[in-house]
Amino acid sequence: MAKQLIGFLQTADLLPQLQSGFRSGHSTEMAVLRVLSDIMTAVDGGDVAALVLLDLSAAFDTVDHNILRRHLQTSFGLTGSVLRWFTTYLHGRSQYVRRGLMKSFVTMLVCGVPQGSVLGPILFLLYTADLIAVVERHGFCPHLYADDSQVYGSCRPSAIADFQLWLSACIDDIASWMGANRLQLNTSKTDLLWCSTACWQHQLPSTALRVGDDFVRPPTSVRDLGIYLDADLSMREHVQRTVAGCFAALRKLRSIRRSIPTPVYQTLVVALVLSRLDYGNTTLAGIPSQLCRHLQAVLNASARSVAGLRRSDHITAMLANFHWLRASERIQFKLVTLVYRSLHGLAPRYLSDDLRRVADIPSRRNLRSASSCQLEVQRTHLMSVGDQTFSAAGSRLWNSLPRNITECQTVEAFKRKHFLFSLSFPGL
Repeated sequence: MAKQLIGFLQTADLLPQLQSGFRSGHSTEMAVLRVLSDIMTAVDGGDVAALVLLDLSAAFDTVDHNILRRHLQTSFGLTGSVLRWFTTYLHGRSQYVRRGLMKSFVTMLVCGVPQGSVLGPILFLLYTADLIAVVERHGFCPHLYADDSQVYGSCRPSAIADFQLWLSACIDDIASWMGANRLQLNTSKTDLLWCSTACWQHQLPSTALRVGDDFVRPPTSVRDLGIYLDADLSMREHVQRTVAGCFAALRKLRSIRRSIPTPVYQTLVVALVLSRLDYGNTTLAGIPSQLCRHLQAVLNASARSVAGLRRSDHITAMLANFHWLRASERIQFKLVTLVYRSLHGLAPRYLSDDLRRVADIPSRRNLRSASSCQLEVQRTHLMSVGDQTFSAAGSRLWNSLPRNITECQTVEAFKRKHFLFSLSFPGL
């Protein structure tokens, strides 16, 4: 039933485009990359941006069955026997709590979607789809990931006072919509981040923003779906926390180094250390070399731990032997792979819409570059901000690849990374 429902929604283009939760080809990293690129584009144009992270309390447990049934019928066209099937699927469920031999009374459920089920997450996405229109009606940009909502926008520095009032009004409307749909906005977990370039940080407001009955003070960084964002968009906090977490995991693994074979230990390092290192690295395009060296230190320490080398031993040959790209090339590899997926319909539309082939530009169709796979690189103002957006950094990196790589027919062939490997280890 889940496959039929998803197939129908995709064919009719009814799935909310700005909802990335529980969807194939969508991830938390892609959602944050979309939001961060939009904010960077606004800051690159001289604006001040604000990002509000909203959270729901017990979201899956408070879905009203009658309201969900009405949404399925009016918004998504599910009628007749299909709607009756979903009605019987949701109604008549019960639950109780058991501890040891003791069991509570059985209670009939009048709300909530079955957690751990296949259909539960899909029904929740459809239940909250109208929230996107509520945010857009106020002139702000939304992006949802399951029950985590991101609301952001930008304004000129001179209009910050009015902008705060508009943002509070938008959140009030969101809270009203959630209340009407039996959802509860958790204001205690709401975060606010004001963003600008480093030289304009003094212009950012330090006053608290009213969120319902609470007031939220802006910190210097926030955690958005596992990725830390700084007020100056430097990604320094994310790099520092990632490096600290990787070294902590590596220290724990070293305690069992002599108890397991080397291949098993290497697999654990890749799964528990390098996977943490790589998470969110598409947002690190163009970071300063100093931050990149911190990431490289994790790779060097991991390789030395697997190979049993001392701290003073050279590591380049061992990294090449493990076929581990250097930190800067790992970022480029993840980013350019996402560009490939976007160009071939394997990534969310909100990313692929940012990329434009030169061949699709009417004024350049007669040029020699129109016969290639090159992308248009948008003009930016600041290297530290505008050049780090997905469209700018991704397009520039894509255009630097040899033509035989950009013309690969499958993503598996594209990900063989021979070109980036030669950049990491020239001469090897």
